[in-house]
Amino acid sequence: MKQGRLRVLLGAAPGVGKTYTMLEEGRRLRAAGKDVVIAIVETHGRAGTASMSAGFEVVPRLRVGHRGVELDEMDLDAVLARAPEYALVDELAHTNAPGLAHEKRWRDVETLLDAGINVLSTVNIQHIESLNDVVQQITGVPQRETVPDAVLRAADQIEVVDLAPQALRDRLAEGQVYPAARVDAALSNYFRLGNLTALRELALLWLADEVDSSLRRYRADHGIGDKWEARERVVVALTGGPEGETLLRRGARIAARSSGGQLLAVHVTAQDGLREPNPGALAAQRTLIESLGGSFHQVVGDDIPSALVEFARASNATQLVIGVSRRSRLSALLTGPGIGATVIRESGDIDVHIVTHAAAGGRMRLPGTRGALTLRRRIYGFAFALVAGPLLTWLLTAFRSHDSITSDVLSYQLLVVVAALIGGIWPALFAAVLSGFTLDFFFVDPLYTVTVSEPLHVLALVLYVVIAVLVSIVVDQAARRSRAARRSAAESELVATVAGSVLRGEDALQALVTQTREAFGLTGVRLVRDGRTLASDGEPAPTSPRRQSSRENGAGSADSDVSREDFVSMPVDETTVLELHGRELQASDRRLLAVIVAQIAAALEHANLEETAREVAPLVAADRVRSALLAAVGHDLRRPLTAATAAVTGLRARDATLSAADREELLATAQESLASLAQLLTDLLDVSRLQAGVLGVSLVDVQLDDLLPTVLDELGIGPAEVDLDIPADLPAFPADPVLLDRVLVNLLSNALRYSPAGERVVVSASTFADTVQVRVVDRGPGIPVDRRDDVFVPFQRLGDTDNLTGLGLGLALSKGFVEGMGGTLDTEETPGGGLTMVVTLPVAAEEDGSA
Repeated sequence: MKQGRLRVLLGAAPGVGKTYTMLEEGRRLRAAGKDVVIAIVETHGRAGTASMSAGFEVVPRLRVGHRGVELDEMDLDAVLARAPEYALVDELAHTNAPGLAHEKRWRDVETLLDAGINVLSTVNIQHIESLNDVVQQITGVPQRETVPDAVLRAADQIEVVDLAPQALRDRLAEGQVYPAARVDAALSNYFRLGNLTALRELALLWLADEVDSSLRRYRADHGIGDKWEARERVVVALTGGPEGETLLRRGARIAARSSGGQLLAVHVTAQDGLREPNPGALAAQRTLIESLGGSFHQVVGDDIPSALVEFARASNATQLVIGVSRRSRLSALLTGPGIGATVIRESGDIDVHIVTHAAAGGRMRLPGTRGALTLRRRIYGFAFALVAGPLLTWLLTAFRSHDSITSDVLSYQLLVVVAALIGGIWPALFAAVLSGFTLDFFFVDPLYTVTVSEPLHVLALVLYVVIAVLVSIVVDQAARRSRAARRSAAESELVATVAGSVLRGEDALQALVTQTREAFGLTGVRLVRDGRTLASDGEPAPTSPRRQSSRENGAGSADSDVSREDFVSMPVDETTVLELHGRELQASDRRLLAVIVAQIAAALEHANLEETAREVAPLVAADRVRSALLAAVGHDLRRPLTAATAAVTGLRARDATLSAADREELLATAQESLASLAQLLTDLLDVSRLQAGVLGVSLVDVQLDDLLPTVLDELGIGPAEVDLDIPADLPAFPADPVLLDRVLVNLLSNALRYSPAGERVVVSASTFADTVQVRVVDRGPGIPVDRRDDVFVPFQRLGDTDNLTGLGLGLALSKGFVEGMGGTLDTEETPGGGLTMVVTLPVAAEEDGSA
């Protein structure tokens, strides 16, 4: 049977028009003569979507009972039996009711595809599994319903349904997305302009990356190694020299010429005689590349041209930008072609731009020592001795005279010194011995023999060789020290790069892992704790370790070989290891790796401390509330005690003549003050017990409809005096009914006190993510933005001279009660003027469907 095709409409947020677009496409297919049915479409009460779905054949939904509620689900068997050519299936990430064939709707879609039915479906960016945590960081809302990335990648077509963020907010404000009661909550939370902009960018970038991944897979499947310039990728090689800014800006201009061009900068840390070590300049260039919208990468490689070309090929780069060499002509003559010529030769079909700059070129000068004496330099030294020796002999022989022996000896001595500078001790010894025999044969009597007639000449030849050896030793030692210095500089640069990534706010563990893979040229790096991956970069192979490094007794040594050689494992702490997949690491690499492992251990410790701090934070908050309450006891106790004492004293005064009205007023004052005092003491006792853990919060599932009548009765008002906007499907939420009753009484009494005459207080409720939000809205004078935090400070109130203003604990107690129930109490400005108090409490957790 032919496999069905899946087309997915991807949106950045609810309300962008995915379902509407799906129905439009269904109408187009039906007009073209295709058999199209609606398997399931959720209109969410939107008139436009409902009207667009009219006229389609609709497969009846399946009614499923769950926890006493009838749920409508897609009838998979009925759709399969109907066997349409196209099925419209809304909300791909939906979780089915317990008891159905599949837990997730995307599983139902896979069954339809296997049956040869083409499917059009919809999904939002927040439901993609790999982006779930990113969306939570942006919006603060966790998503429980997700679709695996592999399901979307297997789709035959993915299309982004795009809508500008402000246009979506306008649509929301007009009531086209949610009912009017939920608009204020949505605009203030999930649908903030910044959230929508970030989600839109995330959706577009995800689709662009998916297209790029599909292109790479196609090239790999068809064995295409040549670059395809579907997307311009410009790699800029940085040495840390002053030319870096020029190269970066030139690369940015090249990338900007093509739509969607990507800019990458790479710095190869190695024995680079062409680079002046300048960490400050490199850091400034990294800041510049990030401001230009590019990314910075750092790799380690002894062969700089090969490292550059390999990085460019791995990045599928189309352009490579390098600077003109800063070496002098003499340096180029003695050491061969520079990096630019080698890069051009190895780059293949990657375009190489060699950019001139102010530091290009150089004066005629001898090159400095270039670090460790490599095999190439030793070969150059031997070649120099073999070529320059005969040429010098021919030249000196042509102009030989009896008095020229001194200049002849010094000329050969210069030859030996230059050979030592180029190739070190062995080329120098070779040049010294060759020069000694040449001098004796061509310039010392008797000529054309190797016989030395004067013993003093033998001593001269020995000294000649000793001088060559000493010069060579000095050159070799300088090279070793230079290599060690450059290695230290490279390690410092790498550590500084990692530290900079962390300081700029990047994830510390991920930055360390990424920099480790790039620095050592590995295929993959993973940080694993108790079998769980904390951070990874690259493509680690799921195989057994090749070498286990041990740090017992404080030493980092290698150790036992295992049968298979696949990756290196470095312990970070008792439960965490760093896995390095790829090439074998040298001893010098392991020293730097030990530094990185120490930083990873510090980052893990920091993360543990942050976790501990988060656990301690509620205790600190509780202690702060307790301290505020106790500090304020004297204030609110003094007022009712003074009033009650004065009233009782007046009543007991023997020489006072009181009328019946005066006596009644004093009794009322005493009664009111004592009632206030009793209420205050009750509040203080309850909250003290709550904070001390003696009086536990009794959380039960509460229905707001059941609680509000009690609140209104306690305030002595009826439903006609308050506008109630409570959805019929508002879910139950865990709360302490007594504490929540006191919170709502306090909020409503404040709202009624400050509302103008003729203006009704509104109590509304809505759901947002996994929470229920209860709003108490008034049209009073409101509170300035800079004073809103003050309302939660104990005894902040309007008026302080009567017994009617309140106990003084006010919103401080309400906030403490709400937080004790696991929620929050916040303030918002009422559109059009006034204050809105928002109580947010978590929704009761859904029971496991398998139970």
